[in-house]
Amino acid sequence: MSFQPTPIVLKAAEQEVLESWTRTASIQQRYSFRARVILMAGDGMGTHEIARRLEARPARVTKWRTRFALKGMDGLRDAPRPGKKRCYGPKEERRVLEKLDQEPPSGYAHWNGRLLGEAPKLPPD
Repeated sequence: MSFQPTPIVLKAAEQEVLESWTRTASIQQRYSFRARVILMAGDGMGTHEIARRLEARPARVTKWRTRFALKGMDGLRDAPRPGKKRCYGPKEERRVLEKLDQEPPSGYAHWNGRLLGEAPKLPPD
């Protein structure tokens, strides 16, 4: 069974923007790569041929073809990531900020992480 790649049809404005991405030195390399993938796909090139020419995995080429077909130029942006979860809540943050407003213990010029950790805790509200 033969796999049919996602067809890419470029509008003139999209093609112009993507071509500018491949020529400029001030754009991040990942966006230049994505632009080259979409331009080659728009020329009718297959996924494996694009992957071979760009020395990338076919899965990577397929990802950007599919995202462009679904979302257009917005599909070439990085997806948002959730980031690291907070380790400390508002109570701990308030305690640290209040300690930083006070003078450090004698013998120290500045607060550091160890001193803040050893500082007495606030009473519960």
